[in-house]
This record gives sequence, C-alpha cells and structure tokens, in this order.
Amino acid sequence: MPPKPSVLAFDTSAAHCAAALLSGDQVTTRVDAMAKGQAEHLMPMLEEMLHAAGLDWADLDAIGVGIGPGNFTGIRIAVSAARGLALGLGKPAIGVNGFDARAFQEALPYSATIPAPRDQSYVQTFTDQGASAPEQTESPAGPQKPAADLIAAVAQIAAARLGTDTGRPAPLYIRSADAAPPRDPAPTILP
Repeated sequence: MPPKPSVLAFDTSAAHCAAALLSGDQVTTRVDAMAKGQAEHLMPMLEEMLHAAGLDWADLDAIGVGIGPGNFTGIRIAVSAARGLALGLGKPAIGVNGFDARAFQEALPYSATIPAPRDQSYVQTFTDQGASAPEQTESPAGPQKPAADLIAAVAQIAAARLGTDTGRPAPLYIRSADAAPPRDPAPTILP
C-alpha cells in the first residue's frame, strides 16, 4: 500500500451524487443535489474531479464507495459503478457503510443514525467493544452530518482499509425493498 494513497470515493444512496478525491493529505469533495439522474451524472462528475486535480484513472490506488443504507436504486448505482471501475482499472473497490462514515473520528460510545422512510431511522451503536447490529427504529433520525463530511470519511476509511481483504463492495440493506411484484398475470407468449 502506498504511504499516501489516491482514492476516489462516491456515494449515491441519498438525493445527491457525492464524491471525494483523497490525494496525499488533501481531500476534495463535491456534492451535487439531485432527486434522480445519478446514474447519468456520476461518471462525468468523477471525470471532472480527476481532471481538476490533474489526475487520471490510472493514478488511483483504490475506489471507495458508499454502500448504504439508503435509497435502494441509488445504492445499486454506486456499487455497480465501483465494481465496474475496479474491474476495468485493476484497482480494489472498497465499500464503506453509512454508519461507519458517520462514526468516523467520533468519541465512543457513538450512535450513528441514518434517515429511513416514513420518518423512521436506521441506528447502529459503536463502543470500545465493537458495534451493535444495525436496526430500524420508529423515531426520526437526529441532526445529520453534511454530505461533504460523510463522503470525505468514506474516502479516508477506504484508504485506511486499502491492503486488507474487504471483499467486493455489496449493498447494505436494513430492510427489504418496497417494490412488490405485479398483481397482473404475466402475458401469454405465443409460439
């Protein structure tokens, strides 16, 4: 692992496209608010960030990605982009969940909360002994850290995990999707 790795991290699990470029000790962040269209917006945004820093894809040591919890489709956009980039670049993709990003550099014990649908929240508590299992609660999430701080934490955590066996990034879902199969019968296919 390089002493000061270059890591490009991104997250689309909320109503934004967020990215951070960690290069040496410098972290540059960008958060573009958007309710939809993240899939089309993400790659040009990442290209712009690299170009502004005078870097190319080959200069990266790793890809960091926010794996949720959050918007079902948004999580899948970021995770699939990270896996594709890792495969194409031959670089590791490192998933970082939203709880770890929120708890980054916080004093323990710390309860990380993430807004959930229907005015509820997802909660995970961190102590000196480790972390509890994430769960969904009936209470709304409290004050949230800015998205720029969270994506910077994803980049820094990914850099710290570089060189360890993290496996491929995979979405973190606390509950199943709201989507339901159609009630109408499938059409008959004629021979």
